[in-house]
Amino acid sequence: MKKKGAGSVFKTDQLSKKLLLIMKLTTLLLTVFCLHVSAHTYSQEKISLKMKTVELKKVLQAIEKSSDYRFLFDEVLVKGKPKVSVEVENADINQVLSLVLSNTGLGYQILNTNLVVLKETGSQQELKEVTVSGKVTASTGEPLAGVSVTLNNSTIGTTTNADGTYSLTVPDDAVLIFSSVGYTTTEEKVSGRPVINIVLQPATQTMNEVVVVGYGTQRKRDLTGSVSSIKGDEVSKMPATNPIASLQGKVPGLTISNTGRAGAAPVVRIRGINSTNSASPVYVVDGILHDNIDFLNPADIETIDILRDPSSIAIYGLRGANGVIAITSKKAARGQTRINLQSSVGIQTVQHKIALTDAAGFRKLYTAQLANLNAAPFDYTNYTANTNWQDLVLQDAVITTHNLSVSNNSEKTTTYLNIGYTNQEGVLKYDQFERYLVRLNEEIRISKNIKVGGDISGYHYKNNPPAASITNALWAAPIVPVQADANTYYSMPSFQRAQVGNPIAALNRNNRSSIENGFRVIGSLFAEVKFLKSFTWKSVVYTDLSFFTGRSFNRLPYRFINLGEGTAATTTTVDNSIRTSVSQEQSESRRYQQDHTLSYDKRIGNGHTINAVAGVTTIYNRSSFVNGFRRDTSVNVPDNPDFWYLGVINVNNPISNGGGGGESAIAGGFARVSYTYKGKYLLNATIRRDGSSKFAPENRWGTFGSVGAGWVVSDEDFFKNVKGIDFLKIRGAWGLTGNANGFADDLWRPGIQNASTAIFGDNIYTSIQAAYIPDPKLRWETVRGLDVGFDIRALDNRLNTEFTFYDRTTTDILTGVTLPNETRSYFTNLGKITNRGVELTAGWNDRIGKDLTYGVSANVSYNMNVVNSIGNNFNFTITGNGGVNRTNTGQSIGYFYGYTQTGIYQSTADLAKQPAFVTSLPGDIAYLDRNGDGVLNDNDRGYIGTPFPPYSYGGSLSLGYKGLDFQIEMQGAAGHSIYTQRRTSTFATLNFEANRLNAWTAPGTSNIEPIMDNTRGNNFLMSTYYLEPGDYLRIRLLQIGYTFNESALSKVGIKKARVFLSGQNVATWSRVTGYSPEPLIGSILGGGADNGAYPVPSVYSLGINVTF
Repeated sequence: MKKKGAGSVFKTDQLSKKLLLIMKLTTLLLTVFCLHVSAHTYSQEKISLKMKTVELKKVLQAIEKSSDYRFLFDEVLVKGKPKVSVEVENADINQVLSLVLSNTGLGYQILNTNLVVLKETGSQQELKEVTVSGKVTASTGEPLAGVSVTLNNSTIGTTTNADGTYSLTVPDDAVLIFSSVGYTTTEEKVSGRPVINIVLQPATQTMNEVVVVGYGTQRKRDLTGSVSSIKGDEVSKMPATNPIASLQGKVPGLTISNTGRAGAAPVVRIRGINSTNSASPVYVVDGILHDNIDFLNPADIETIDILRDPSSIAIYGLRGANGVIAITSKKAARGQTRINLQSSVGIQTVQHKIALTDAAGFRKLYTAQLANLNAAPFDYTNYTANTNWQDLVLQDAVITTHNLSVSNNSEKTTTYLNIGYTNQEGVLKYDQFERYLVRLNEEIRISKNIKVGGDISGYHYKNNPPAASITNALWAAPIVPVQADANTYYSMPSFQRAQVGNPIAALNRNNRSSIENGFRVIGSLFAEVKFLKSFTWKSVVYTDLSFFTGRSFNRLPYRFINLGEGTAATTTTVDNSIRTSVSQEQSESRRYQQDHTLSYDKRIGNGHTINAVAGVTTIYNRSSFVNGFRRDTSVNVPDNPDFWYLGVINVNNPISNGGGGGESAIAGGFARVSYTYKGKYLLNATIRRDGSSKFAPENRWGTFGSVGAGWVVSDEDFFKNVKGIDFLKIRGAWGLTGNANGFADDLWRPGIQNASTAIFGDNIYTSIQAAYIPDPKLRWETVRGLDVGFDIRALDNRLNTEFTFYDRTTTDILTGVTLPNETRSYFTNLGKITNRGVELTAGWNDRIGKDLTYGVSANVSYNMNVVNSIGNNFNFTITGNGGVNRTNTGQSIGYFYGYTQTGIYQSTADLAKQPAFVTSLPGDIAYLDRNGDGVLNDNDRGYIGTPFPPYSYGGSLSLGYKGLDFQIEMQGAAGHSIYTQRRTSTFATLNFEANRLNAWTAPGTSNIEPIMDNTRGNNFLMSTYYLEPGDYLRIRLLQIGYTFNESALSKVGIKKARVFLSGQNVATWSRVTGYSPEPLIGSILGGGADNGAYPVPSVYSLGINVTF
């Protein structure tokens, strides 16, 4: 990490101030521009035209462009008419049309709305105007706002208001077209009717939906890769502090591991792990790149698009190698002023607790263990309690969420404001997280072709982290009582006192002893200009500022009672020399990003469509932190947060300080071209050139790109007679992306670190050493990806299926290795990893009768991860978690390495029949002789499982009947293992889990559980005995809701109201004995270890959603 002095900090601050000044000036200019809004009314206009020998339709189009008149006609009327010539100067419409239509056999009629209707001259029909009004609703009765109502074969139209109403003046024989995203387009003949009410049915196909791709959007039917889209309504159904948690089981290839800790973000992986350094995707929120989205309100999301294939992610350059999650936030809908309130309250409870022995079971097992050791029995006289420590540290916890949004959309401005509040208690006592969110979005349409705007989000959280580890409660002996009074607790028995403390004493001592406050401000400004019909220029500047402060206080210890073993109880008082201490931490990070793009969208000739974008982007990051610790040797700091500052304690007392910081930069240029011919032949190509400060100048730049192609077979003439299939597309993509995520800056040049300290006299001296061995030839990791598949819609678009095969290989993986006779790491480009898999999604949507709708969906994915090599000339083995995990050639990354249990040695005769260690005895675990040499040793260890699930799946069922709705979602994973590390301690006698009640005691008593003897080291070797199959299936969501009748609500000024009752994680089928079967995939090289992982709770919620 590059160190910077004060001078550089000053320069960066000056840059920040200049940027802030630019933002202020831009905002001022935008405000001035938006004041220049003028009204435009119809008037009698003079028309000037000069056209020679052109088609009649082109003349009519030219009149439309130069005036306020609009033409309505049947294409058949103008087709084949003689070409016309016209030259007029400042003529009125009647003069112009008389000349243009003189030899065509056509007449015209001008209606009061400046609509010109063409008709045959022989027609005696006199057209009349009629003002049509009405209301557009969904099949549920809910009014639909923003529905497009247009006159057929014309550009004349309007949109429905917030209450679904519309009004439009048209010819009395016109045909109206009603269309809206997500609904089936409906045509309706006017036939002179003044009132036309329309009910739109949900569209059963989504091929025309728009999804986010790099620096733009694209119709889903035109995609050549794999992009899954999730609506914001699906995200906000679950009360959660992080919106990504709600995607679990919805998207194939997306693996999410949640944690129940209050406010914690889930671990996310897309299509496996590509590198030993980083596997997390990048988040793109309204164009700005983020490493996390803790600032984002789930209720503030319009859509989430998961980009997985090369043609979608290559344009993001080095940041997109692990996949991209693109999020579009809500904006105000056209023609609407709306206030929305969402509120929910839920109870979190630990559904599955770890099965431990009670006092009787503990005494039975510990007595047996002492007997096996030929040790004296333990005196339980004073230990008569039966304490369930697990129940005492866990609690039913409350989570509340409240969100208020206000949106307004006038002719020239769009405003959206959202305010959110979340308060979540953890299921481990005293764990609490509180969050405040606010976001303001503003868009100003200066003219038809120019718009400007901005977005600002504020985020503040307060966190009281868990006061103690839950592991203590799992290990503490149940025979010990809790406490004698508020300040006096009972200590553990002598056989575990050094390793395990009283869990409740630790919990209470650390309760609210830490205060963490985070602040984050994200702002953006943009300007967009459309010109020459097909071009759009857009410039955006972003700022992301984060600040963190933390303070902690180490309280005085409590008094403890030692119950004694065969002796009287004694009380241990607090040592008067012990003093309180204070720690303080502060950090900040700043990110500045700017994007400038030029896009081109053009339909050429008969069926050719080109969409292109080119641009440049820069990202600058700077971060710093300081921390300190002090303890007064003479007085105690008061137990009051107002005094938890380093300055309260004299500097002459024991002190330690730390700090650091760094900066990095990325610059890049990119381009994408998408071409379609008649909507059935698709071609997509991207290129990106990135430079990163993480590499030496000669290796700093890399060029990457992708190509993709698609064929909509169902649009071919030969496919027209195929029954049952409505849409069929075959697609494929290949791409090359770079990766520089997950490793430190400046590894290509020397760095220093503290080595050791020494005391000479009254002074302390610190030595430094090289932190690592630099490699100036470090270069990008390179990811090559292939993605092929097909999309099918069948049976009147009720059935939809998507299938994808992918193959992705990362080379030049940056790896830290230790060379012979060296203690420092040497970072260089070594290694190759391949992820190969398939993804399948299927869904069915239909209705029964008029009122009952239903939908069924399912998805499944498989990913195979293989480390092809680590080094070209020799292969390293990378270990994790003390050697439990390994990464080497020929296996999956971070796999479990150890012995395979074959049973329990039942007798000495049994020992003689099969391979065993020299020290093995009856009752010990029997292991597989992997190499068949008749001897058990280190060579018999090998692959015994993976912490990363190769299979993942999900499914859902939804029902709707009038105002009622019901939904159930399920998800799961298979093929992975969980390492029960919490059971492996050999240094103390901990509380036993219930499985040990089946321990071997004599021949034939058990062939799984070894003897009760914590001195037999062979039973503590890493083996399949400590692994559990992680396969599981879970009911992720169960929800029932009711939407109230609109007519009843309108009487009290409410547009829409829905109440719901939901349950999350309500049932799980699994053989995992821990709190949750979800894969523990946070660590790449040492994943899968359950050492008392935080419980993932069930959540039962009641909520309401009201729109005014």
